[in-house]
Amino acid sequence: MASSPLKVWWHELNTWEPDEARHFYSATLGWDFQPTTLPDGTRYWVAHKDGRAVGGIFQLTEPDFEGIPSHWMTYLAVDDIAAAQKRAEQVGGEILRPAFRLPGVGRLSIVADTSGAVIGLIQPDDHTAELRTPVH
Repeated sequence: MASSPLKVWWHELNTWEPDEARHFYSATLGWDFQPTTLPDGTRYWVAHKDGRAVGGIFQLTEPDFEGIPSHWMTYLAVDDIAAAQKRAEQVGGEILRPAFRLPGVGRLSIVADTSGAVIGLIQPDDHTAELRTPVH
């Protein structure tokens, strides 16, 4: 049975300097940013290009992210995030952030592979999948 590759669903910059990042990507790529607040009160900026959401910026803060450098995070869409986490652990991966629900978006998780490389997983809400074309 052939399987299709996972879809890249979202790109997110996790940074200590969101103001500088917004300036850089606005000047470099022509992105506009719309601020929003996540359910836990954290600020988040959705990047748009030509009216289409293309990614986001998340501000790293201490003590939760102490020692973590600024980085881009890619989220891959999965059909069943609990099953994906279980398979990751079965082959030696590590769940860095267990699945959690982001209202209006879906269930997200952060995992590390056996080499320590980190990737985000997302099980998009049904309505989100209908409204948004995955980023390629």
